[in-house]
Order: sequence, then C-alpha cells, then structure tokens
Amino acid sequence: MKNKELIKLIAQASYLNPFSEDRIKVDQKITGDDKTKSHAVLIKKVVEITKQTIPKLKNINHYSGEERQDVIYIFLFDVYHKYREEFDDLIFKQIAAGDDSLKVLFAHSVILDLINYGFSEAEAIRYFSIFYQMRRAFYFIFNTLSGVSECMRKFHCSLWNNIFTHDIRWYEKILCAKLEDFSTLLLGETGTGKGTAAAAIGRSGFILFDTKTGKFEESFTKTFIEINLSQFPETLIESELFGHKRGSFTGAVESHDGIFSLSSSCGSIFLDEIGDVSIPVQIKLLRVLQDRTFSPVGSHKKLRFDGRVIAATNKSIDKLRQEGVFRDDFFYRLCSDIITVPSLRQRISENSSELALLLKNTVRKITGTDFPEIYEIVYNTISKNLEKNYPWPGNVRELEQCVRRILLTKSYHGDLKHVSKDLSSKIINTVDNGNYDAQTLIADYCKLLYQRHGTYQDVAETTKLDRRTVKKYVTME
Repeated sequence: MKNKELIKLIAQASYLNPFSEDRIKVDQKITGDDKTKSHAVLIKKVVEITKQTIPKLKNINHYSGEERQDVIYIFLFDVYHKYREEFDDLIFKQIAAGDDSLKVLFAHSVILDLINYGFSEAEAIRYFSIFYQMRRAFYFIFNTLSGVSECMRKFHCSLWNNIFTHDIRWYEKILCAKLEDFSTLLLGETGTGKGTAAAAIGRSGFILFDTKTGKFEESFTKTFIEINLSQFPETLIESELFGHKRGSFTGAVESHDGIFSLSSSCGSIFLDEIGDVSIPVQIKLLRVLQDRTFSPVGSHKKLRFDGRVIAATNKSIDKLRQEGVFRDDFFYRLCSDIITVPSLRQRISENSSELALLLKNTVRKITGTDFPEIYEIVYNTISKNLEKNYPWPGNVRELEQCVRRILLTKSYHGDLKHVSKDLSSKIINTVDNGNYDAQTLIADYCKLLYQRHGTYQDVAETTKLDRRTVKKYVTME
C-alpha cells in the first residue's frame, strides 16, 4: 500500500464511528485483514501501523490543503490511543470520586505532544477535552450496554452519532459544546435499558479542561440528572421540574430547586416516562425547550436552562399522538433524534451468544468478579427451566432479577403470567387447528403446569402421571 493511501485510510479511521461497519472495513484495509471483525483486535493492529507511520510525518505545518487535514487526524489518532489507558483510568477514578473533579496528572503530557505536532495550545486543550469525551462515550456505550447482536451494533452506532453527530469532523469544528438544542427521544419496551442509554449520552457531554486548576471544569458524574415523571402526582411534577418559591403553595415551607435549575451547560436532563405526563405539563416543558427559560412555581424570575433534554417512554408515541394525549408540537421539539432500544428477545434471536454474554456481565456486576462456576449454574438453570424461545417480557431487567433468583433459590421459571398465557394460547390454537399428536399435547400441558407450579411433583399429582414421566415431558424439545 502506498504511503499516501495509508495516511488517508488512517485519517478516515480517526473520525469514523467506531461501532460502524464502515470503520471495520477501513480497519481491515489498513491491516490487510479482511476476516477479523473484532474492534479490539483490529484497532490494536491499526495503532501499531500508525506508530510506524508517524515518524515520517513530523509536523502538521509541513503540509497544506487536504493532505494537511489527513495528517492532522493521524496525529490526533496517535495521541488519543497513546493515552487511552490513562483516560480509562481517569474514568474509573472519577466514578469512584464522585462529583469533585479530579486533577489530571497526564494532561500536560498530552497537550505537549499535540503542541509538538504543530497544534496551538488552545487547539491542544480543546482536542484533549474531546479525547476525554470520546473515551467516556466509548466506555459507557460499550461497557454498560454490551451486546454482540446486529441490532445492538446499530444501537451503539446511534448512540455515538447522538453524541458526536454522524461526522465527528463537523462536531469538533462547529457543534462541540453547542448541542443543547438537540433533544433525544428513547423508545423501547420496559426493562430494555433506556435509562442506561440516557446515562451513556448524559455522561458523555463535552467538558472543557481548565489548565489553571489542572482539572476538567466539571465531573461527568454530576452532568446527568434524571427524573421518573410517573412517580409524582400531577400537583408536584411542576415543582420537581422547575422548583418552587417558599410559600407558593400549601406545604412549601422552603424554596426548592427543580432539576432544570440543577443542570449545567454541559449536563443533560433525563425525563423518564414522558408518555405519562399531562397536556398542561407538556406545554410547560415545550416552553423550556423553545425558549430555554423557566420560572419556579410562585416566582416571576426567569431562569435559563443550558443543558440537553433526553426523554423516554415504553408507550407507543404514534398511538399517544393519535389519541390526542401527546401534543404534536411537543413531539417535534423532542425528536431531534429518536432511538429505539432493542428488546432482549430480538437481540437473542439475532445472535444466540447474546444471552451468554449478558449472563456473564450480570454475574460480574452482582458478584464484583468473573465467577465461572456461578455462571455455569445460572446458564444451566435457565437452559433447563425455560424454553429455547422464551420471550423475556421483562427484557434485561428481568434477566438481572433472574440471575439473582437463581443465586438465591437455584430456580427460575420465567414470568409465569406471560409464559402461561403464551403456552395456553399455543395449546388452544393447535388443538383448534387439529395439529396436535397426543404425545406433544401431554408434553405442552405438563410444561404449562410446571411453569405454574414450579415442581415436577405438583405436576405429577395434577396429571396422575409418574414424576419421572413428567420430567421427561417437561424437558422434551
């Protein structure tokens, strides 16, 4: 491969969405490996090739035009990956430290490396801040929303674009720190992880580095504020959102700051269960989104809101709008980006290894470490007690509670309300269609009873069958 072609490819790799198919294809071209699709494997090879290319380039001021732009992105790629482990370590330490922004001990080295490549000090500080943002975004998207199915890859892509737009070059030149008017609507079934997705966006905003203090201006742990709107009665929602003045209503013995007054310019407000709010509340929220100002209850003082708004619902937005309970103008202010979180059954149907990955991650999350023995118990219990195509109606949230129940009782039979209904419907429909043979009918009936009662003995007593016969029917594919 010619050097100019290699430079252009590495430059493309630096600004392409890391979860996209295009990025994988570019990495494969750079490495000459068209079989490997693992991001981790490919990026390691690309970084090594970049290190070999860098000494020949020297300084961005030696170039002009399109070639200069390519070299700029190669240098940025090089520095970003050079300090990747330091950025990750900072993320872990900042999570542990909480809301007090930590001193960044390696900041001077990163900024100096960029200056030595020809960037101005102001440019170096800005790129350093973007590096930290990119690393946080990758961490929260990849680690807190893990998955290997195709729908999850597309979901990861959507989240990255939501933070950096479809082209990070436009973002860093024009839209960096100017995304407050870009609201997001997260859709999906209950338990799919909409709150986790919102947190990934909210904790990945741009935060400028302050060279005087040696710290980022704010800890990302305090940039994300969430509220579940379904938890509050109609009379209190406005106060929780916008705050209230002392004496503004009965019981308001002290002034109260609402979540909109707590958000900083680099922060995000997450409005969960937005489909449950009334028309009057929608109108008040619409004014905030349009004018970026609000007033606490009982006050005429105008306060400004500079953060982003992320909203979510497990209800059908189209149906809510058709029924007239969700205003069109409110929808249009929320829909800068609409992201649907995949259901667990879709994820597993696309890639059967998705379940094993999630179980391992859940065991690690609960126990604090990788524990192969516990994973085997959990996986075997699920394989034994649940049908192969169990729909996981509670999604990832149900899966997490499934693991906890197995750790406590070594047993899990699924959400019996949904499972029994599905199996009952199957029995009725198949009988009506005349497609049942006696053996399959008895097996399905035993499975239905087992899901309801949870033991082979109970099923045996109900059916008057031998316990071993019951077990054979329940475990029959």
